[in-house]
Parts: sequence; C-alpha cells; structure tokens
Amino acid sequence: MRIAVIGTGGIGGPYGASLAKAGADVTFVARGAHLAAIRENGLRIEGDRGATHIRPARATEDIAEIGAVDVVLCCVKLWDLEGAAKQIRAIVGAQTAVIPLQNGIDAAERLIPIVGHEAVMGGMAFVTGEIVAPGVIRQTGTYQRMTFGELDGHLSDRGTRLRDLCEAAGFEGVLSPDIMIPVWEKFILLVPLSGLNALTRLPLGKWRDDPDLLALYEAALRETVSVGVAEGVGLAPDSVDKTLGQMHSMPPHHTTSMGNDLMRGNRLELPWFAGKVVELGRRHRIPTPANGFIYAALKRYVQGAPA
Repeated sequence: MRIAVIGTGGIGGPYGASLAKAGADVTFVARGAHLAAIRENGLRIEGDRGATHIRPARATEDIAEIGAVDVVLCCVKLWDLEGAAKQIRAIVGAQTAVIPLQNGIDAAERLIPIVGHEAVMGGMAFVTGEIVAPGVIRQTGTYQRMTFGELDGHLSDRGTRLRDLCEAAGFEGVLSPDIMIPVWEKFILLVPLSGLNALTRLPLGKWRDDPDLLALYEAALRETVSVGVAEGVGLAPDSVDKTLGQMHSMPPHHTTSMGNDLMRGNRLELPWFAGKVVELGRRHRIPTPANGFIYAALKRYVQGAPA
C-alpha cells in the first residue's frame, strides 16, 4: 500500500513510522531542518511505546512528486488544510482515500470541494507526540489508534485494507460505520480541555481542582454536546457524564496542543474549537456563553502572541 503522510509531526510521524515498519510504501512530507534530518538520518520515533527508526525514509516537501497513492494521511494544522489539499490533488487517483486526522469536526467537509467527494473519508487520531529535534518525534503514552470511515457509512474495501494494515503495524485501526460519532466524541472532550488549558496556562490537575474553573469546563462541555446533537450527530445520551469521567481520569500533568501553542507564541486552532461551537450555536439558536467567553478571551492570540 502506498501512503503519503502530509505533515510529519506528532500525529503523522508515529502513524507513518509504524506503517512503514510493517512494509507499507510510505512517503513523509516535511519541511526545513526536519525534512533534511529525515533524508539524512531517517525518522526516529521514541517514547512510551518504545523506539522505531525508519532508515532510509522517503521524504519530500513536494507533494506532487510522490505520484498517485492509496492513502493520504492529512496531518497538517487546521489553518493549513486548504493549502495542503490543493497540493494533495496531484496524488489522488481513482481509489485514493484522503483521511484528515485533525482535531476539528469540519476537516472532511473542507477537503471535499478541493479533492473531490469520492476521495475523502472521515478520520480521527488517537496518538500524542511532538517533534523534539529535527528527524526525532517523542511519543507520549502507549496508546495509538486510528479511526476512519466512509462518510456515507458503507464499509469499503479501501477502509478494510487500511484497517488490516494498521493491525499488522501493531496499532488499532477502527473502521467506523458512522465516523462522525467518534470525530465528535473527541471534539467534545478536546474543546473544553484546550480552552481551559489555554486560558489558565496550567496543566489539567491545577485547574481541575478549582471549582470555578471546573464549572467553566463543564459549561463549555455541555454547550459542545448540545450543538453536536443539534447537528444530528448520534451522540450517546450520557455523553456529558462519560466525557467528565474521561477528563477526571486523565493525569494531572496533561496539557493540550493549543495550550502548548499559546505558551510558545504559535498560532492557535481556536476558530475550529470554541469558535466552531459558537458558530454552530448561532446557527441552531443555542446559547454558548462559556465557549463564547473562551473564544473572546483567546482570539487575540489566534495568529500568535499579540504584538
């Protein structure tokens, strides 16, 4: 199976390395010093799941030179999605699956006008890592799962093949008959987590112990679930309680990528997190004051630290 990993960071790197180790023909798309290091020394994944070193590793910054592939794992930041999609068109064949693995809920919707409805599947990543040096990604936690599925719900041959390859690569591949449910389940967990982490600049355990901040988290969670239900997503009736339980089970040192980006002065995916909840709330006439506050308080940082 020919696979292109668009964005070889904390999500694309671990998946691509695992698949390459299992025998897939993987091309990693990266830039700058990271790309140069991968070309010279290969791609190294280290951390709680152990070490994997793909050497040599096929890597490029020119997507078009890859040629047609079976699967595109699109792992760029949400603000880069349309730009990446325009380049991805060059490697999409008749049976290519383009799978967005971003954290928002509208990535597939945004890809369709650019790469075509038939190419796009829905996807959800469950893996954590970060680039710690050029060519080196450190993975946090032993978990690694990829969930994907056709947007119309049918269980396709290409989905089945990818599921089987994930299993051969040593991590769980879940072929979902209703992919928007797991996408939204992650979204309702992540939106309030990322909002509170970014607002407070504190890890989970620090703000979770404060009843006022915990109340803000729960309000943002309830709003996010409400707009999901209004969108017609088949979220379980106990989604709020289940997500609260997940949050309370997470380690106190947990932070989010948006909180980390804020601390580093980087751009934020805020418009596709709390901002998206506010947008959907307006569409469905559902009040979203908690997410509205989070969005208003952080929006000056969307492009990085204000001058």
